[in-house]
Amino acid sequence: MQRVASVSADFLLELLSEEIPARMQAGARNDLARMFAQEMDELGVTAEAIDVWSTPRRLALIARGLPAETQAVSEEIKGPRTSAPPQALEGFLRKVGLPHEQLQDRDGVWFAVVEKAGQPMRDLLGPIVERIVRDFPWPKSMRWGASSESSGSLRWVRPLHGVVAFLGEDIVPVQIDGISSGATTVGHRFHHAGPITVGGAHDYAEKLRACHVIVDHEERENLIREGAERAAADAGLTLVPDEGLVVENAGLTEWPIPLLGRFDPDYLDVPREVIVLTMRTNQKYFACTDDVGALAPAFVCVANIDSKDKGEAIVEGNRRVLAARLADARFFWEQDLKVPLEEQAAKLSGIVFHEKLGTTADKVARVAKLAEWLVKERLVPGADIEQVKAAAKLAKADLVSQIVGEFPELQGTLGGYLAEAQGQSKAVANAIRDHYRPAGQGDEVPTDPTTVAVNIADRLDTLVAFFSIGEKPTGSRDPFALRRTALGFLQILTKNNLRLPLSDVLVQAAVLLIVSRLGAIDTVRFPDLLEPDDDEHQITAEVGTFTYRHGDRVVVRWKSEKTPKIERGQIIDEATSLSEAILDFLGDRLKVQQREAGIRHDLIDAVFALGDEDDIVRLLARVKALQAFIVTDDGADLLTGYKRAANILRKEKWEERRDPRAQSYDPLLEEAGLDETLDVAEPRAEQAIEEEDFERAMKVLASLRKPVDAFFDKVTVNDADPVKRESRLNLLARLRDAVDRVAVFSKIEG
Repeated sequence: MQRVASVSADFLLELLSEEIPARMQAGARNDLARMFAQEMDELGVTAEAIDVWSTPRRLALIARGLPAETQAVSEEIKGPRTSAPPQALEGFLRKVGLPHEQLQDRDGVWFAVVEKAGQPMRDLLGPIVERIVRDFPWPKSMRWGASSESSGSLRWVRPLHGVVAFLGEDIVPVQIDGISSGATTVGHRFHHAGPITVGGAHDYAEKLRACHVIVDHEERENLIREGAERAAADAGLTLVPDEGLVVENAGLTEWPIPLLGRFDPDYLDVPREVIVLTMRTNQKYFACTDDVGALAPAFVCVANIDSKDKGEAIVEGNRRVLAARLADARFFWEQDLKVPLEEQAAKLSGIVFHEKLGTTADKVARVAKLAEWLVKERLVPGADIEQVKAAAKLAKADLVSQIVGEFPELQGTLGGYLAEAQGQSKAVANAIRDHYRPAGQGDEVPTDPTTVAVNIADRLDTLVAFFSIGEKPTGSRDPFALRRTALGFLQILTKNNLRLPLSDVLVQAAVLLIVSRLGAIDTVRFPDLLEPDDDEHQITAEVGTFTYRHGDRVVVRWKSEKTPKIERGQIIDEATSLSEAILDFLGDRLKVQQREAGIRHDLIDAVFALGDEDDIVRLLARVKALQAFIVTDDGADLLTGYKRAANILRKEKWEERRDPRAQSYDPLLEEAGLDETLDVAEPRAEQAIEEEDFERAMKVLASLRKPVDAFFDKVTVNDADPVKRESRLNLLARLRDAVDRVAVFSKIEG
């Protein structure tokens, strides 16, 4: 490792270009800092600090406390064995640049000690800058000028115009595509037309500030954030917070001046979200609200100049542009209002949901049937079946509206407005609006029963559909956002305390998908369609039905009386396989979700391992009771005793057996004590589990602690007497099984 000289200086680098897109600036700052730090690491040099800044026209870096030069270093290099062929030795000598006489023989291996002289940092920085610029990973870049005809010419985000490079007060020579480094840069495009001469890192920011350029992006963000809030407050309004818009405006300006303007209140009859997005997306304006939280006919724009008229002309120009945008938005809204959602929904057959999964209309049909089934089975308490059917059939209709075509992020929201305006009930409109929620962390979780039924039906169909074509997320790859879909589904269950038998529900969702692929148009489920002793599968061609049994009963009605040929077990096997795969996936997502709430993943595994626990609400109740128990002394000691018993049984490959000879065996006091405690504890724990009082079940288990400790203290399990040995192993198996009825303790870590 090289050591650095004690004399240090600050290094300044500015890369001046035409306007860099605001969305690329944060990534560019990170890349510049990372690439420079990597270059320093290779030299064995560590800067005291690396600051990176950006404006629309420049990337800047200041590395503080770089050495004037690197010190000499001695490097030991291992070579070939002394018995290696001459060619290997010659290659090694060329590599290290030493004569044979200077090599050292150490136990039959050649070693070279290479002395490297220190190098001036000024000489090293030029090539470093050139490499960084040549290799810079812009998401999109371009060539320009006469040299652009060559594929080897420089690529940059926009044409590069200048390079400023200083180490201390000395210019670092850099040559990039015909551009030579120097000491001059430019100030604000309108406030300062001439060149600026800087002396180094020490005066760079202040000289630019004097020429109306604030080079620190964070300072510009603060000016915009505070200035926009102040402009709104001065008008008696409240700014609608939008951090993304703060960052974007900071990336568009070098001298930001927030200004408040107003627009015609008549436009407020357009849905609020449409107005806000029109201002945000098209114009980069902030929205404002009045004292009761309603959208105000006002906006805050961010100018890039400090005008003599205090921005009046700028505000007026922005008002006129916004008026045109809002007029377009109102036109789209009025046109969408004229088309009934039922008519819009009919167009969904022309939209491909996925090439392997049919159209969006196909998805809507499945979701509507699944949502209806959830209500019929009373799995979503309080949901009205007619409202659920209406909402499910119309939920995706706004995808073909003009406004969603312009602003895709308004899907659902726009449909809710249209539904209400066209006479649908509030519950139906809310379900259409909220059936995508929660869309991410911190988003509102719906609680209205109609919304919940449609929402979870849509999410379950999405999971089943993509799993059925092998699109399960892997690693960082999740092109259809299935992890987010699953997390949202789990949030809805936990927020609403919704008790779903997930295995059964997932099978039903999978059946709907499979039979729709086979050409069925309807699937309903009732408990009385088949007698218990009927065949598991049957086909009745004359009435066009296919029936099979899974828990309750399912009937499929086909488009014609001719039923397609279906192999025995085809549907149920595929549906069950999909259900199991998605249940595992939901378990993994549940661990991620609950980790933030402080729930241990191994405890979730311990409850899932029961094999019959697919009610997420009940599962979490078990897990929370288990977590509270396992940290107590009783819980920790019982876990230790359980694991000791389980290890003995596993080693002996023992399953519970009863040897008649054991009836004449007179057990030790400790054996009898554990046996008697189990006699009491097992039925009590079972009853507590049946009543879903998991805390009580844990307290019952706690009564096993002392008898288990006494058993292991006084009893030898592997007794020479086979009758005693078998009886004691049976007792341990009974202990294991009793504990495992609450959770599989072998899955618990520690």
